[in-house]
Amino acid sequence: MLVKFKINGDPVEVSLKTGDRLLVDVLREDLRLTGTKHGCGIGACGLCTVIVDGAPVASCLQLAALCEGSEVRTVEGLAGSSALHPVQQAFVNRSALQCGICIPGHVMAACALLEKTPQPTEEEIRASVDSVYCRCTGYVRIAEAYREAVRLARKAGKP
Repeated sequence: MLVKFKINGDPVEVSLKTGDRLLVDVLREDLRLTGTKHGCGIGACGLCTVIVDGAPVASCLQLAALCEGSEVRTVEGLAGSSALHPVQQAFVNRSALQCGICIPGHVMAACALLEKTPQPTEEEIRASVDSVYCRCTGYVRIAEAYREAVRLARKAGKP
């Protein structure tokens, strides 16, 4: 089965032997996009969060075959050639990195939130932060990074 979709803006074709391959596995094994992490495998931890057609998705639950015609974004597709994405820069600025395993999921969840809601409320920030499990309990700095990302996006003239 041949599945065609866009990954970080570039068209790809992936040959699947079976229709039950998960998007996280296709990203990591076939496309070598290893920023997306394996976590719980049941969609609860958020480590594998990617953005599919503008919405945050647990790639450990998403069948790759169902991405036909979709736009998939991973953490690898955020930074430009000369600068980090404002959300990535905010995580650096606020030292919201710690061990790093959850950071790609948090960055993608933050991007999805801020694209949908450029001026999120504290409750919306908390809900997004809570959607990704952090083993180091770095939630305070991660929430600060969300707020910093809003400021950086505003400064850059983005909504």
